[in-house]
Amino acid sequence: MKPASVIQSPLLPLFLLFLVLGSFGDFRSYAQTLPEQEVAVLREIAEKLNKTDWDFDVNPCSGTRPWYTPKVGLVENNVTCDCTYNNSTVCHVTGIILKGQNLTGVLPEEFANLTFLQQIDLTRNYLNGSIPTTWASLPLVAVSLLGNHISGEIPKELGIISTLQELVVEDNQLGGPLPPELGNLGNLQRFLASANNFTGVIPVTFGNLKNLTDFRIDGNGISGKIPDFIGNWTQLGRLDMQGTSMVGPIPSNISLLKNLTQLRISDLNGSFIGFPPLENMVDMAELVLRNCLIADKIPSYIGTMKKLKTLDLSFNNLTGEIPTSFEGLSSIDFMYLTNNMLTGDMPNWILKSNRNLDLSYNNFTTSPPQHCAQGNLNFVSSYSSIRDNSIASCLRKDLPCSGNAQYYNLFINCGGGRLMIGDDEYTQDSSQSGTSTFFSNDRWGYSSTGNFIGNEKASYVAANTSILTMPNQGLYTSARLAPLSLKYYGRCLQNGNYSVQLHFAEIIFTDDRTFLSSGKRIFDVSIQGIKVLKDFDIEEKAGGSGRAIIMNFTTLVTDNTLVIHFYWAGKGTTAIPDRGVYGPLISAITVTPNFKPDMGDDGLSVGAIVGIVAACCVAIILILVILWMIGCFGGKDREDKELRRGLELQTEIVSGKSNTNYRPKEEFVYLLDWAYVLQEKGDLLELVDPSLGANYSKKEALMMLNMALLCTSPSPTLRPTMTTVVSMLEGQTAIPFPPVKKVSTSEDWRFKAFERLSQDGQSQTMSMDGPWIDSSVSLQSKEETGDYSSTKKPLI
Repeated sequence: MKPASVIQSPLLPLFLLFLVLGSFGDFRSYAQTLPEQEVAVLREIAEKLNKTDWDFDVNPCSGTRPWYTPKVGLVENNVTCDCTYNNSTVCHVTGIILKGQNLTGVLPEEFANLTFLQQIDLTRNYLNGSIPTTWASLPLVAVSLLGNHISGEIPKELGIISTLQELVVEDNQLGGPLPPELGNLGNLQRFLASANNFTGVIPVTFGNLKNLTDFRIDGNGISGKIPDFIGNWTQLGRLDMQGTSMVGPIPSNISLLKNLTQLRISDLNGSFIGFPPLENMVDMAELVLRNCLIADKIPSYIGTMKKLKTLDLSFNNLTGEIPTSFEGLSSIDFMYLTNNMLTGDMPNWILKSNRNLDLSYNNFTTSPPQHCAQGNLNFVSSYSSIRDNSIASCLRKDLPCSGNAQYYNLFINCGGGRLMIGDDEYTQDSSQSGTSTFFSNDRWGYSSTGNFIGNEKASYVAANTSILTMPNQGLYTSARLAPLSLKYYGRCLQNGNYSVQLHFAEIIFTDDRTFLSSGKRIFDVSIQGIKVLKDFDIEEKAGGSGRAIIMNFTTLVTDNTLVIHFYWAGKGTTAIPDRGVYGPLISAITVTPNFKPDMGDDGLSVGAIVGIVAACCVAIILILVILWMIGCFGGKDREDKELRRGLELQTEIVSGKSNTNYRPKEEFVYLLDWAYVLQEKGDLLELVDPSLGANYSKKEALMMLNMALLCTSPSPTLRPTMTTVVSMLEGQTAIPFPPVKKVSTSEDWRFKAFERLSQDGQSQTMSMDGPWIDSSVSLQSKEETGDYSSTKKPLI
């Protein structure tokens, strides 16, 4: 009965409707099939790409796994189809997006057999080979091969793809000239070819690309003048020409590019040029004209660009004052005017700003700030034409030393913490600041400039994520990174010739055949204004990533300041593994002298030695007075008379009075107590400044004691002449150890301490072959080692 009632139910029509719709849906999905020919092509493509997770038991056009997966970070996986063919019963593959999957194959020619294919996106893999010419037969709209190991030239055949709107080949190993045939791509909007090995000039035919909106050729060997025909690209919104071999000037018809919002040109060759006419670019957001040989004033109209967020005019020859209109740049986040010749007052609005501003290394003349840096402001050496001592030393030319130039070595663990390597202490340098930062203490400092393109939150300290096996691994587990300019300063150094060791290891890129290993870091290094490394590639020089390489240089310090400059000249990859990891990277810095330094506060200088000798002489005189007065000396009459005569003379010198006014009773009690203390201590090293604790050389102090004993010999004939003393201090003459004789058989305690000192000193035998030096310093000569560095603390 129940089945009958169900059949007669008024809900039956609705139930049947759902059943039919469900069946129709299943039928529709089943009917919209991909032709077997295209399925076979996908199998061939998977094999060439080493793509192993496509499941051909699932319809490739189903929009389900594994043919489509949601985007996660840099990883994207999607095969798209158009299923509107033959009354929506047939599908064709129109797009293949396989991003960030570390595919290790080659670019498949078989893409050409997917005749409806419009998009190929293989960004951030590890694909090799060249771009197949067969792709030219496809109705491609967008091709992106960013961040692979693709080599060869761009096929000229691609110039016939009239539908092509985007060609992205950034961060690869492509080379040769840009094909003139690409000028036929009338619909091309985006041409991104940065960080490759292209050479030659920009073809004249590129003037026909009037629909361009984005053109980037950073870091290539493209040469010649910036062509006038860029004025034809009136739709252009972004133009990047950083780090090429191109020659200025920037053509005046750049003024026609009214839609430009991002302009980046850097490191031009040629002669000085004027400031390009940019007044029509009212929507400018990113303006970079760095190291372009611009010798001109900053035009005031820059201050009217109300959407400007980044302004970089650094490393030019800009003169005059900062325009007053700049105060109206309310949207500015980053402004770099470093290394120019700007003059006049430092504007008050800049001094009060909390933005990222770098005005270092200019010629400002008045109204200096009272500090070198505040927050993200960098003013270091801004007043380079002034040496007024009322201005902070870090604001004046060459960062002059505010105190004594007492240092002669430098050890910095760049980007890392404090670390001991042998006897050398590498100081901590782990600050995360770097956008427009100046840090300094009395001994060293650093100045960092720039923000990473496309990633304002990128870190300025790189951290290693793999296993390192090199010696002194602690120096390489982290490193300081900079997007533009990084300067390290050795301050208050003694003038002379130094050895500079720069420790490098590539700890961001890898050797594991993933897109992380597709990166290429290239930068320049200068020491004391002399370029010592050009287009330096850490990984290439070290023979791989995660490997240490130490570059050795010698340099001369003449003004007590050492400057090591790391500079990004617009070359290398900028988007591998992600945006914001390019630019200079340094792991550690070691600076040691190639001369025998004045030990100053770090050892015994001649002045300190003389002081110690004088103190010891006074002490010995007092002790001898005690021994003489209590009758501890005996012997022949001649010796006794000689002793008395010598002691009388020395007593007068010490007291500043004649011996007739010397109060023997009171002084005797004092000196007796003094001798008792010496007996308790067991040696004379307590004469050294007690604030030093144990941080001094006992050997050197004992040598000074022996010198004092000689100088205060009871017999004047045994005392060295002044010439001999100087010779001993210079290390030319060995210091003999004076014997201390007892003339009595008594075991008086007052004599034991003094005798023990003499015996201790005799155990410290000196060589007659060379100068005495601290035991921590190599006995080899300067010519043999070139290194007189020591980590010993001073004795004064």
